[in-house]
Amino acid sequence: MQTMLLYLLIMAVVVAVVFAVVWFVFGRGEDLPPLERGTTPTRLPRAGITGADVRAVTFTQTFRGYSTGEVDWVVEKLARELDELRGVVRDLQDRALEDGGVTDSSTSQADAGGDTQGGS
Repeated sequence: MQTMLLYLLIMAVVVAVVFAVVWFVFGRGEDLPPLERGTTPTRLPRAGITGADVRAVTFTQTFRGYSTGEVDWVVEKLARELDELRGVVRDLQDRALEDGGVTDSSTSQADAGGDTQGGS
């Protein structure tokens, strides 16, 4: 019985030593230090957001999903980009109308034709 306890004690000491050596040699297993509180890995360019940029967005996961602050920031940035692009499109359409180029009726007919073809 004493031999069995001695073997268990030696095995526990060996496991503790191996664990300590691995801990100090390899650390916590992180390549980079953790992010400081209040920072985010979420990135988008200042302007000219592309579909690839949106697909590459990652959010910090929290206990109940994603960080709401990061999601709100991305949604606001995308909304501003869409508003800006719609403004540019509106300006170009107005300029084309002033030049006598494209009319609203011809663009609406082309849009309507495209919708009926895709629906069948």
